[in-house]
Amino acid sequence: MIKVSYNELAKMIDHSLLVPTMSVADLEQGIDLALAYDVASVCIMPYYLKRCSERLAGSNVRSSTTIGFPHGANTTKIKKAEALAALDDGCEELDVVINISQALSNRWGYVQDEIAILTELTHAAGQKIKVIFENCYLQDAHKIELCKICSNLNVDWVKTSTGYGSSGATLEDLKLMREHAASHVQVKAAGGVKDLATLLAVQELGVSRCGTSRTKELLSAARTQLGLAPIQLDSTQVNSNQNPNY
Repeated sequence: MIKVSYNELAKMIDHSLLVPTMSVADLEQGIDLALAYDVASVCIMPYYLKRCSERLAGSNVRSSTTIGFPHGANTTKIKKAEALAALDDGCEELDVVINISQALSNRWGYVQDEIAILTELTHAAGQKIKVIFENCYLQDAHKIELCKICSNLNVDWVKTSTGYGSSGATLEDLKLMREHAASHVQVKAAGGVKDLATLLAVQELGVSRCGTSRTKELLSAARTQLGLAPIQLDSTQVNSNQNPNY
């Protein structure tokens, strides 16, 4: 039996619209779905962010997009330009990929300086930042150091994955991140949360957000278990163009 409300679960969901082959119709239908299920945010490809922000205006669903996605290898200058453009397009939450190569090289000064620049400009605009580690390529020592850096810089979330690496969120990584990130830093799971049982399991670990393209499946299952009426969507609003890792 689910012990939390539908709203609590819905507001864990960042509805992912990041598959590069998605058409404009797919993106519009995805926004419709996110609004119908009243999720936390829509994380959409940057080129469609402005339109997404306009559509979400006045709702309780926030607009989000990606920076340096999915490889994190852009220069800091380019990531800064991306972030500024996203904020100008109405972005409320930025999901930023770290420089994975620099982290693996233990060049922590570079990693910290980049996160600091992006966090400062995001917070100066009154918005929030999620820092993506891409844990599948990292050792625990890297993950712990990133949690420390992000805690010291007061980022809003630390995030496991892009969903485009070799694997996504694991319960072990989420436990590690929750243990080593400061209490004021939230944890987001991405990739690997494919059913309601897993969503509930990660919530129990202290995860506050989950990136997924399986919003309809997860939240429809929650509504069924909670005895709530199903949300009726036009058939065109059911997006089948999913990233299998999400």
